[in-house]
Amino acid sequence: ALFRQQGVEGTFVLLDERSDTLRGTNRARAEQRFSPASTFKIANALIGLSLGAVRSVDEVIPYTGDANPFMREWLEPMGLRGAMKVSNVPLYEELARRIGLQRMREAIVRLGYGNQQIGSDVTTFWLRGPLAISAVEQTRFLSRLAHRTLPFPDQAQRQVAEITRVDSGPGWSLHAKTGWQNAPGAGVGWWVGWVQKGDQITPFALNIAMAGASDAPKREQLGRSSLQALGILPTPPRGPLLAP
Repeated sequence: ALFRQQGVEGTFVLLDERSDTLRGTNRARAEQRFSPASTFKIANALIGLSLGAVRSVDEVIPYTGDANPFMREWLEPMGLRGAMKVSNVPLYEELARRIGLQRMREAIVRLGYGNQQIGSDVTTFWLRGPLAISAVEQTRFLSRLAHRTLPFPDQAQRQVAEITRVDSGPGWSLHAKTGWQNAPGAGVGWWVGWVQKGDQITPFALNIAMAGASDAPKREQLGRSSLQALGILPTPPRGPLLAP
């Protein structure tokens, strides 16, 4: 119903770890693989930290992108933490160059990430293909990251979990990342992550067919609404009623 109200085609799925079951909408699309776009920054950061391509999430990485980038914020000096927040594509491309094609390929196979195909260009495979992953596969990957059970150093997994935290409240935290394949044009939009309540972790993944920039806010809006409808995130309190 939420997707129909917004007039978009898409899927939302979450992994209920207590029963090892999936809950959501549009199962066929949830199992369909798409380019991960900027949601791959989560794996990219983990691989880079684990292999020593960067010393920490706050080490400043020189900007090597276009002088007039998609977002002006990308021109500011930043490390992986800031680059995750503003989804700095050129910075994460530089990280991928430091990792290198062979080490990147080996790491993605170790992660079992999607179709595990990266082709011959280490800076474009998550944006233009051939790498592809489904919403269901996203939840499995994120579950292992949140529990720090991926075959990479515990400290690296902790740091990536830290820089993906976007919201929190009493007893809970929300970790998430957006993605937009073929930005700023029509393409697949993502919002993936997990909610942590104590030792309970609920990974989720949403993707929608986006016509353009006007659909970009719908990713997080639909994702949060879905998590609230399923009782995973608290529903924001309503404001006070106005006097007549």
